[in-house]
Amino acid sequence: MKKLTLLLICIATLGLASCEKQTIVNETAGSKTYIRDIQPTQWKLSNDGLTYSADLSISGIDPYHIQNEATLVYLSYTPTQNSATSYIQLPFVYNVDSYSYEVYNGGLTIDIQSSDFQDRAPIRPSGAVRVKVVLVPSDYVN
Repeated sequence: MKKLTLLLICIATLGLASCEKQTIVNETAGSKTYIRDIQPTQWKLSNDGLTYSADLSISGIDPYHIQNEATLVYLSYTPTQNSATSYIQLPFVYNVDSYSYEVYNGGLTIDIQSSDFQDRAPIRPSGAVRVKVVLVPSDYVN
């Protein structure tokens, strides 16, 4: 009886010792963040005088990203020593001006327009504007 018990204990010990825990994680590639500064001279007024626009070159924006992934854009008016004290996500309205953006292959355009369509030009930023662009990958599900 002792031999049988000892044999069962040995078999159980070998069986438990040979188990290996495996963790399988299927992750989507991480998001990418780009920080850019727009100087006051980079804002261009449209011919009709109703829109200020600034273009930013973002290498991570390609046709696949435009069709299948997400773009988040934030502005900060207080850049100091490569940092910002706060960010505001676009689109938003501040002081009757509407801030929005358009994504295209290779970059994006930020627009400032009057939000109430009164006959007035938007206010061009007088200082540098820090822009944070976050490209968020996504698995396309049909």
